[in-house]
Amino acid sequence: MKKNSWLLVFFAVLIWSGLNPKDQFTWFLEVFPAVIGVVILGFTYKSFPLTALLYWLILIHSIILMIGGHYTYAEVPLFDWIRDSMDLTRNNYDKVGHFTQGFVPAIIARELFIRHNVIIGLWWRRYLIVSVCLAFSAFYELIEWFVAELSGEDAEAFLGTQNYVWDTQSDMGWALIGSIIALLLLSKLHDNQIQSLTNSVDLGKTL
Repeated sequence: MKKNSWLLVFFAVLIWSGLNPKDQFTWFLEVFPAVIGVVILGFTYKSFPLTALLYWLILIHSIILMIGGHYTYAEVPLFDWIRDSMDLTRNNYDKVGHFTQGFVPAIIARELFIRHNVIIGLWWRRYLIVSVCLAFSAFYELIEWFVAELSGEDAEAFLGTQNYVWDTQSDMGWALIGSIIALLLLSKLHDNQIQSLTNSVDLGKTL
């Protein structure tokens, strides 16, 4: 995806999500990480370009956050329909978000580890990638707790627990599953893109 196309999709969805969201406070909390992410990508685009795969994944993750911010995670219409059709007890869109919270950071960590030669051993690298994703997920749960303590009932839509007592644990569980699946499915494609990107960057330095 070209840079301009990426930005067009990002900001189109961002603007849509900000038009009459279900809860303004929740919208801000959910889209804020996506906005911070695009700022960081903007600053590093020339000095440390990422693989196309990773840019795609970050865009998809951002869109998931924006949809959750617009409707709140407990009231995304498609997942209301799935809940009703399958006779489920809750809207599970938040689990999609937490799965992605492991899936995408796994590839981010993998790219940084490989390109910066953080660790060479394959299995140690896999272990640390999964550990980073779990740590990130746990840190996000702590942020949710902190926000809830500060804002009280206003944070209910942000937390999206829907009276599920194991919500925090299952959120981290889905992030764990997401990180493992990302490594299983995307490692070969990611390696090829890293190699191509590294070769093009090295070529650019020699010209």
